[in-house]
Amino acid sequence: MFTGIIESIGIVKNIKTEGDNIHITVESELTKELKVDQSMAHNGTCLTVVNIDGNTYTVTAIKETLEKTNLGEFEIGTKINLERAMIMGARLDGHIVQGHVDQVATCTHIQEEDGSWVFTFAYDALHEDNITIEKGSITVNGVSLTVVNSKTNEFSVAIIPYTYEHTNFHQFKIGTKVNLEFDVIGKYVARLLKK
Repeated sequence: MFTGIIESIGIVKNIKTEGDNIHITVESELTKELKVDQSMAHNGTCLTVVNIDGNTYTVTAIKETLEKTNLGEFEIGTKINLERAMIMGARLDGHIVQGHVDQVATCTHIQEEDGSWVFTFAYDALHEDNITIEKGSITVNGVSLTVVNSKTNEFSVAIIPYTYEHTNFHQFKIGTKVNLEFDVIGKYVARLLKK
């Protein structure tokens, strides 16, 4: 379980393919606080730490994960948003995030405003439970955000300077692929309403 509040930006240092899986080695200031078997969100994707070596750690992404996330696009030097699993009893500053990416979206528009940015993302309505609502929660590359301008296959989010600088949003361009996790409560409500 995560909150969508990014703790650090990691840098991909190595990628090793083994069958359908890839092993991703990440350099991070959080490494010294990690243990093997811990969960860590990488651009919102929950992965298990399998090895630690100095200031780097390694996680493994399986075929299913690679098909449903943007992890397969990682290269050496890619910056990724990192968040450790939530501690029970701690403040929930973002919203309830499972680390289970629903699908990948594409950045279609970036508008710089006076001191902030509005990013627009398009996604396929692959599943009718994957919806956004105005002022609802959405996770984009692991970042807990509030939806604005919600449409059937598109939504926007407003980004403050702190978020822009301390996540990988500052690297986004038109066409950038991002991981989406729709609000888990919204998904359950949508499913119940169908019954």
